Amino acid sequence: MKKWIFAIIVVGMIGWALYDFIDSSRQSADEFVPVEEDVREQLNTEESDITSGESEVGLEVGNIAPDFELQTLNGETVKLSDYRGEKVMINFWATWCPPCRAEMPDMEEFYQDKDIVILAVNLTETENNLQQVEDFINEHGLTFPILLDEEIEVAEQYMIQPIPTSYMINSNGVVSFKAFGSLNYDFMVQEFEKME
Repeated sequence: MKKWIFAIIVVGMIGWALYDFIDSSRQSADEFVPVEEDVREQLNTEESDITSGESEVGLEVGNIAPDFELQTLNGETVKLSDYRGEKVMINFWATWCPPCRAEMPDMEEFYQDKDIVILAVNLTETENNLQQVEDFINEHGLTFPILLDEEIEVAEQYMIQPIPTSYMINSNGVVSFKAFGSLNYDFMVQEFEKME
């Protein structure tokens, strides 16, 4: 009798864990944090303050994006600050994440159509191996840089919780938009066009 009760409890716990995992994955795919228009207007009016170095470094809209340096899958070293003067999209992702897989074709189309730098930061520590990442890139025909966050340092610096998480950084290095969850092509273009 005790074995049956124990088995029922274990099955119940596994069922709850699966439900919670599926539900949180679905929620992360549907959630995003849009930039409010008043924040965007404030960002545009403070451009002179930003270029003079008076804005603070942080993760909120209007902050200068924290700088980081990572290696690409090809072994090149990439630093966010090297892209000052260009519009940048930083995307945190992993191959095992269904919403990440769903948005990758749209990101590739966005990269091909618009003058944007995409830095796709792979949470490499969570992957089984690098071959899995390479296979994913080949499968989806991705041509933008894939950065390897091998010890999750940049993900921690950016306080990444749900993935995918994306940041749009304007040409002054300032966060103009951030989203939790996957984005589609039209939404990426919409936010790109709002950046100065």
